[in-house]
Amino acid sequence: MKQFLLLCFMVVYGWAETLPQLVDYAIKHSTISKQNQTTLDMVALNKQNAQAQMFGELNIVGDYTHYNIERTIIPLVPSIITSGQPVTTSKDILSTGLKYTVPLFTGFAQTKAVEVESIASQMSHAKVKLSLEQLTYNIRSLYLSILAQQEILNAQYSYTKALKKLYEQISYEVSLGKKAKIDKLKASSDLESAKTKEKIIASNIEVTKATLNALVGKSIKNLSPLHIVVKQPHYSVSRLYSKATTLSKIELENMSVQKAQKMVDKSNASKLPQVNLAIYAGKNYGQDIATNSWDDETLWQAGVNVSYNLIDFGKRDISTQKAKISKIQAKLKKEQTLLDLKKLLTQGIEKIKQNYAEYRGNLAQLKLSKKSQEIEQLRYDNDTVTLNDLLLAKGKTWLAQAKVIESRYNYQKSKYYIDFLMEQGVR
Repeated sequence: MKQFLLLCFMVVYGWAETLPQLVDYAIKHSTISKQNQTTLDMVALNKQNAQAQMFGELNIVGDYTHYNIERTIIPLVPSIITSGQPVTTSKDILSTGLKYTVPLFTGFAQTKAVEVESIASQMSHAKVKLSLEQLTYNIRSLYLSILAQQEILNAQYSYTKALKKLYEQISYEVSLGKKAKIDKLKASSDLESAKTKEKIIASNIEVTKATLNALVGKSIKNLSPLHIVVKQPHYSVSRLYSKATTLSKIELENMSVQKAQKMVDKSNASKLPQVNLAIYAGKNYGQDIATNSWDDETLWQAGVNVSYNLIDFGKRDISTQKAKISKIQAKLKKEQTLLDLKKLLTQGIEKIKQNYAEYRGNLAQLKLSKKSQEIEQLRYDNDTVTLNDLLLAKGKTWLAQAKVIESRYNYQKSKYYIDFLMEQGVR
């Protein structure tokens, strides 16, 4: 029989999902992870686009124009006029060719744009890291909630079984005339209440599982149990806070400040001259008015354009000022993030201490409740107390057991919360 039970246990938990397996699967396959990847892909394309802007554009250009009087298909220059050669003229002129334009100097605006996109790429990777930390913590919390509810449900099954046994015993004694019928009704009422409680807990487990399924991205049937060791916590706010500079959430704020400074530099670049190069090579086509034959001429040109804005009525100054304000906002946000982190670490550590104290207190209360129940059972069997006293003692014992289970898993949740704050959930 023991070998059969061992085999059943191995079969059930052989198909059960472990917490690391679920976290690993979610990081690779969940919709959240897929959305993160699309964000990274988009940022990479933005960076490539900023770099490509520095190389200009090569375009195929074309033009067709009908004039009311004939025009030459090639610009007239002194050498052509003095040569005495006939010049092709037409009312319909078609031109086609290649045009290459490239910025030679933009006041380093393009360089700053590339640097901004590079920082944006780093920020996106930091945001993805934080997103995966949040995903991991949520999965851990739901996993623990399910295990806690399953353990409470097993305790409820035992409690219901004990009430059923008590009801059967009282029914037998009522049939012998040793107990009053009112005791049978009270036992029956508590038994039905316990059965209803079982259904409610089982329903809550299914709801929590559905939430976990949606988060992970697949259907989960069985969960492997966790070995939770509850021991005196020894966390230090100052020690954890001293590691804050290495956290992605702080690096993200640092990069926000750097990005804001680059935007200030980019805005200042608009106050410098802008130099562009344009090269064109192509042909003009037209039907000669005199001969009715089609002719063409090859044209090419290269030019450098310089533009310097003398006055724009304060638009560039406003743009620069806005960029400076954004930098100030980024610095303030970093300061607030550090303050919030210290607050959350303090709250998280105190929560661990509270959960530890609650667990120890609930454990002591459970021992006392079990002793009290044993005494009440003996007193009821000897007709020195009523059934209400016995049922109350049993109810207190079950409640104490449920609190022990809940506080043990809450203790582990609070440890996972510290891991989340310190970004140690994703390995």
